Amino acid sequence: MKVYTVGGAVRDRMLGLEVEDRDYVVVGATPDDMLARGFKPVGKDFPVFLHPETHEEYALARTERKSAPGYKGFVFHADPDVTLEQDLRRRDLTINAMALSENGELVDPWGGRADLERRWLRHVSPAFAEDPVRILRLARFAARFPAFEVAPDTLELCRRMVAQGEVDALVAERVWQEISRGLMARAPRRMFEVLQACGAFERLLPELVGRGSDTEVLARLDRDDPLSVRWACLWPPATPQAERQAVALANRLRLPNDCRELSVLVLREYGAVLALPALDADAHLSLIERGDGLRRPDRFGELLRVVRLCAGEAATDPTGCLRRALGVARAVDAGAIARDAPTRREIPKRVREARLAAIERAIDS
Repeated sequence: MKVYTVGGAVRDRMLGLEVEDRDYVVVGATPDDMLARGFKPVGKDFPVFLHPETHEEYALARTERKSAPGYKGFVFHADPDVTLEQDLRRRDLTINAMALSENGELVDPWGGRADLERRWLRHVSPAFAEDPVRILRLARFAARFPAFEVAPDTLELCRRMVAQGEVDALVAERVWQEISRGLMARAPRRMFEVLQACGAFERLLPELVGRGSDTEVLARLDRDDPLSVRWACLWPPATPQAERQAVALANRLRLPNDCRELSVLVLREYGAVLALPALDADAHLSLIERGDGLRRPDRFGELLRVVRLCAGEAATDPTGCLRRALGVARAVDAGAIARDAPTRREIPKRVREARLAAIERAIDS
């Protein structure tokens, strides 16, 4: 029984990056061997075990055989006779198909080290074509490692997979899982460039055709921008059908509410923010009210962030004034006004008048 560190932990170590997660492959063992050593089984489709002390995942070396269309159509075979090289051969990219022995010896049967040095993203074997998720993973790795180029033969293989309809079998949750991770990577624009280059973009995200190619906006994203902002940046400028498309895509991919809501809000108010009269307090407050900024100031701030990113640095920027207007409007003591109001019916009117006055003072100053 031999244990090897495999996959991303080996790759990141060789790139000098911090290793966050470690995966292990066990060669020459059976499930009974693992159980006898105190490991706890967690895998349903293939034997994966949790270490009794560290709780890290250890998988038995295995091979796989395509049995049906889509990314779930596989039969796995784990056996003590399966070699490490056979296990590594089933992985997606060569840079993810390296292993380290317990004494630190590198096992690299498929040229991962050379591809790290060349800065190439290259598939390990023709088995890459059996799993359409690997197209999304390839695009995500391009976003994570923007200095790497996709090998020409790998890109051509992805094109053939798309043409054969493999990506049509992907389930919504898995598509969003990979897209969201790519959006949070260093260079999300690279993910969309790869998906477009192989033809997968219009098959997976048809509602975004003509939008997700705005690489300048994606390049301006800061590492602190949340996922909802990154997703919403794909949608401006607004068109009559854009909101329907945003909702349709959100429903199909089962997006989290924050991404869904912000993208719709951006499409509804993008033009209004840019056209905001500079000295009109009522226009400022009305926009804040429509955007629910008084109750949800953080989301309203995200709206303004998206507008600023998508409008470009050369555009007139109304977002700073809106931020100040939101701050002074929220500082109004609505409770004190309510206590002094002669009737309950008067309260909303007096609170709004106080907020308007506060915004007017802020504009004047």
